[in-house]
Amino acid sequence: MSMGDVAAKNPTDQEAILVLEDGRIYRGRAYGHRGVTTGEIVFATGMTGYQETLTDPSYDRQIVVQTFPHIGNTGVNHEDPESTRIWVAGYVVRDPSPVVSNWRADGSLQDDLDAEGVVGISDIDTRALVRHLRSAGVMRAGIFSGDALADPDTGVERSLDSLMADVRRTPRMAGLSLYDEVSTKESYVIEPCGRFEGAAPLFTVAAVDLGIKSMTPHRLAERGCEVHVVPSTISFERLEELHPDGVFFSNGPGDPEKAEPEVELLRRVLDARHPFFGICFGNQLLGRALGFGTYKLKFGHRGINQPVKDLTTGKVEVTAHNHGFAVDAPIGEPVVSPYDNGRYGRVTVSHVDLNDDVVEGLKCLDVPAFSVQYHPEAAAGPHDAAYLFDRFVDLMRSSKSKEDTVNA
Repeated sequence: MSMGDVAAKNPTDQEAILVLEDGRIYRGRAYGHRGVTTGEIVFATGMTGYQETLTDPSYDRQIVVQTFPHIGNTGVNHEDPESTRIWVAGYVVRDPSPVVSNWRADGSLQDDLDAEGVVGISDIDTRALVRHLRSAGVMRAGIFSGDALADPDTGVERSLDSLMADVRRTPRMAGLSLYDEVSTKESYVIEPCGRFEGAAPLFTVAAVDLGIKSMTPHRLAERGCEVHVVPSTISFERLEELHPDGVFFSNGPGDPEKAEPEVELLRRVLDARHPFFGICFGNQLLGRALGFGTYKLKFGHRGINQPVKDLTTGKVEVTAHNHGFAVDAPIGEPVVSPYDNGRYGRVTVSHVDLNDDVVEGLKCLDVPAFSVQYHPEAAAGPHDAAYLFDRFVDLMRSSKSKEDTVNA
């Protein structure tokens, strides 16, 4: 479609335009809030779980394309959000449901997006869009609707060059530090629940919030842990005051190369020999703490159907992902961690993605630490990886037992 085609129509309240950084445009209908939004455009392959996707802080400053065509039929409810707000910068769907049909629904997705100011677009060929992003790679994009389509002074529809200028002023994801932006500002505690409700905690976990999803501390609480969710700005000294049996680093947005303060915090955790478990962004930070590099993937892994192999057991699991960066570590035999002449001993790649051999997990052999690149909390998603929380509990139990033996 040419620039002239864009300008040929008068903007209406129902029209929306998606503009990609490489010049491609898609014309559809406004969905959610009317206005303008820009960000990195990515795609998520889940057939369900759109409410959990929208409220995942790892999607901060990203426009999300849903590959599944029919979205919104179950509405929204107050139980499924993974945080206190919608974090996506924009939303792209093919066929939004005109009705809500679910006994748990409190309202419609359209109304929720509008109320939270999330600009979206519907009625475009999302399959063609995703095929393009898989070929060209994720890039910056913008969604324009309502008054944002017209020049505020003349009322004439803005040219493609004008819209593209907005897109190209948007910061690239590579080089962005975003985890402080999404982290909690105050600490809070999740008490043991389920069969452990009301019982004394088995373990105390300090969970550093880099964009944590609410189901993650819940999974630990189900296993008898008292989880102290703490801000990303916490110092090691303050962390030590919690007397943690284990330390957890969460998922989160942005470039891990721009998280040096968190890498230094993690190195002090490893030096103290606290059992450590990290997921997603936490996995990337463990990789960097051990001396490995990280890099940006062409289009990333997002959705709830990614096949991963656990190299320690040979088991293949279907897993939930949301990451655009990965750890650059050698797959195969254990290697000595590159940082500070092997300060943390041997490490091995524990998990790999079966689609593209991307590193999906790390396991330290000489310090009590491991991590995975995906989301074992399964919100939304399969429960194949729930065993990882049990591994963390076992690691804390083993470490505590050794400590008790030494003290005796």
